Amino acid sequence: MTATTVTPGTDAASPAPALGRPRPLRMLWVTAVWGACFVAIQWGLRDAPVLWFAALRALVAGAALLAVGRSQHRPGPVGVRAWGLIAVLGLVNVTVGFGAMFAAAGGLATGTAAVLANAQPLLILLPAWWLYGEAVSRRTAGALVVGFTGLVLVAVPGGGGRGAALSLLAASAITAGTLLSRRLGSLDVIGASGWHFVIGGAVLAVVAEAVEGAPVIAWTPRFIAVLAFLSLVGSAAAFVAWFTETRRARLDALSAWTFLTPVVGIVLGAVVLSERTSGWTGVGLVAVLVAMGIVLAPGRHRPAPGPTP
Repeated sequence: MTATTVTPGTDAASPAPALGRPRPLRMLWVTAVWGACFVAIQWGLRDAPVLWFAALRALVAGAALLAVGRSQHRPGPVGVRAWGLIAVLGLVNVTVGFGAMFAAAGGLATGTAAVLANAQPLLILLPAWWLYGEAVSRRTAGALVVGFTGLVLVAVPGGGGRGAALSLLAASAITAGTLLSRRLGSLDVIGASGWHFVIGGAVLAVVAEAVEGAPVIAWTPRFIAVLAFLSLVGSAAAFVAWFTETRRARLDALSAWTFLTPVVGIVLGAVVLSERTSGWTGVGLVAVLVAMGIVLAPGRHRPAPGPTP
């Protein structure tokens, strides 16, 4: 009797699918959009309180995805396990992740917030190995450490304290969300993404009501444009693409792309918001690009271990 590898979301008797590498153009687009989101958040916070702004981003994104799914007659989640997974994903990825990210962005420079909120490449290594058997080579682990060190060199002048702790909380929550999204299995990605935004956003709205009271929002053209970009592009479209890639790509190679997110945030923060950069910026950015090149270069990965009899 031979053992079979069980992949979350697949039949127990099916062999585990081979994991590939992320699609470069898709990931370049996703990381660039997420980098721009940090500048958009800074703009939007001029017109809306932190938690209500984060809740609106999620709720609008979720409503848009559910409308798309309905118009395309996509199947909805079925069963307690499916709904439970989507609810937990919403609480982790949206309620905690978005809430901490927006709160941190209000107290840190754009570059610093973007760097610390995108510590996922380092945080995901051990959980991906433990949960999914994705062993990481020493070369890859070393490159990720070098890359994050480069980002720290860029971001240190932006400050730390409570904002830094919130950014790291956001990074941890988003990492957990990435790990959970692999378990979506055969669920329709648009429907699952939409409901996870709605559930997480609704809970975040309850928290916002308790912490900030009734929302006081200036519905200026600027805020409407920022909210539309964050919700429809930075959340709905980007997370559907991200969750699609988590099903087919190794998580270490996938998360390495998020090194580009703070690079975009730093550049846009300097150009659009006139945030000052230090003399270490160039050194840090070179380290990031070198690290990404090492991680994404074709190479051998150690195979996932077989199941325990």
